[in-house]
Amino acid sequence: MMDKVALLKAVQAAQAGSWSDSHQIAQDYSDATANWLHAVLHKIEGDEWNSKYWYARSAGHDYYDFDNVTEELNAIHESLL
Repeated sequence: MMDKVALLKAVQAAQAGSWSDSHQIAQDYSDATANWLHAVLHKIEGDEWNSKYWYARSAGHDYYDFDNVTEELNAIHESLL
C-alpha cells in the first residue's frame, strides 16, 4: 500500500541530497511509485543494474525516460500530489 506522505518525504529527502534517508523510506513500500523512486535513487547512486531492476517494477517507467534526475524527482513529486 502506498503512503503518499512518506513517499513525498522520501522525494524531498532525495531532492535535498539525502540519498540514504530517501532510500530508507522508499524500500519500505512496494507500489509502482515507490519502485519508481527506488529506481531513481539507484540511478543517482550509479548502480545501473539495480536501477533498471526497480524500473521494471514501476508500471511503465524506464531508465532512459529522463536524462536529468532532478526533473525525474520533480515528476515523481507531482505524481504524488
